[in-house]
Amino acid sequence: MKQVVVIGLGSFATAAATMLAELGNEVMAVDTDEAAIQRIASQVTHAVVADARDAATLRQLGVAECDCAILGVSSDIASSILITMALKELGVPEVICKASSEIHRRALEKVGADKVVFPERETGIKLAQNVSSARMLDFIELSHDYGIAEIACPGPWRGKTIRELNVRAVYGVNILAVKEHGQKIVVSPGGEFLLAQDDVVMVLGSYSQLNAVQAL
Repeated sequence: MKQVVVIGLGSFATAAATMLAELGNEVMAVDTDEAAIQRIASQVTHAVVADARDAATLRQLGVAECDCAILGVSSDIASSILITMALKELGVPEVICKASSEIHRRALEKVGADKVVFPERETGIKLAQNVSSARMLDFIELSHDYGIAEIACPGPWRGKTIRELNVRAVYGVNILAVKEHGQKIVVSPGGEFLLAQDDVVMVLGSYSQLNAVQAL
């Protein structure tokens, strides 16, 4: 179990807070909006109306004892930066921030954010990847250039071993795992693993490489 503070209860942070609590973590939700706090109070461990820009307030709330902080404030860049600085000064080991732009991301990283996310952008990319191919079942963005795609086994791969396909040399991708018949997961399958029609393959590569594979 981890102690997590979630600050700024927009849709992203609210979803993170409630899911973390459901998974058994101790979650403190903080926002200046009393209505937002009331809505989430029954779903988290603690819900507090407070201004997180005040480092003294965060200290009084015991935020320094938290293992992780999730900052959902992105529309007010100045507040986002001030809160991130305060969290790091208090010694919170992991600070995850939502950003609204690349400039915002760079600023947050400069003041100590350990991870910066773009939930809307990532959701949009995932949706676009899924829509573009009926075979692509899921997509995880790793960077601006690389991702992991979960795809139905391409026709030319069926009935062949991973060694025969030599996917790294031929397609420039890596097979991370295979769901046999879409169910049992085999992680890092060996060269003799035989791919079948109903298999689902998790493939790591650049967007262009993944698009080429799913088009087979």
